[in-house]
Amino acid sequence: MAREIKVSIGDSAPSFNLESSTGDAVSRESFSGKWLVLYFYPKDNTSGCTTEAVDFTEHLSAFAALEAEVVGVSPDSTQSHCNFIEKHALKVTLLSDPDKKALEAYDAWAPKKMYGREFLGVIRSTFLIDPKGVVRAVWPKVKVSGHVEDVLATLKDLRR
Repeated sequence: MAREIKVSIGDSAPSFNLESSTGDAVSRESFSGKWLVLYFYPKDNTSGCTTEAVDFTEHLSAFAALEAEVVGVSPDSTQSHCNFIEKHALKVTLLSDPDKKALEAYDAWAPKKMYGREFLGVIRSTFLIDPKGVVRAVWPKVKVSGHVEDVLATLKDLRR
């Protein structure tokens, strides 16, 4: 069963203002006039998160050709992001959300269960936002395998 989320297709994408791995302040409005693939992931240097970031990096030129930026968000520090980027030669922009404000705004910070224990954590999710700041597609509980290709195909369809 799909998880219900607060941010839906057709909604105005929630604003955020987060620090990038380069120390720059980045907001949703920074991408005005461009498509934005905004993905939330649990933790730098873990297997699924690394695969997802590497996959997005490998397809970055295809996204750029469609005038789309790809941005990943996790609660990790900017220093952790720098290490992650360097270790895996990542080209995607990574933003740090230690206070979980963007994660909460996009309903990507929610209860999870693992080994019978419930806790709050990052729900891997992706939002495709159009140049006017409107959410055009949502993946509320991402499975990494094939995800980047699915996002790219959806973007191509929406741009027709």
